[in-house]
Amino acid sequence: MAGTLFFDGNCGMCTRARDFLVRHNRTGDLETEPLQAPSVAERLGVPEDRLLDSVRWLDQSGAVYSGAEAANAAVSVALGTRLPILIYRIPGIRQAEEAVYRWVADHRYRFPGKTPYCESHPVAC
Repeated sequence: MAGTLFFDGNCGMCTRARDFLVRHNRTGDLETEPLQAPSVAERLGVPEDRLLDSVRWLDQSGAVYSGAEAANAAVSVALGTRLPILIYRIPGIRQAEEAVYRWVADHRYRFPGKTPYCESHPVAC
């Protein structure tokens, strides 16, 4: 399974997480794009005003995931194992991961990070 992870390119913590995932991409099947790139909302079928609510994953079949499920799908593809997404789907785990994800996403600009992707790659945003 291959796909594209869409992340908040104006967030230093999100950029750091994206870079970590890219460095550990064993399969080469993981692509990344900032949510601020042109036409992303249309490609994902997400309204513009909800686009930055969470990380998004677009798999090769056209399915779109968001939040912790998207993060787990991206990690699964990068590592070449379905284990992260299978663990996520265990009853109770999904709810716990989504609650933690939502809290982190809502506070993401408060966490340390690095130069946001869109600052270092303005053409992509």
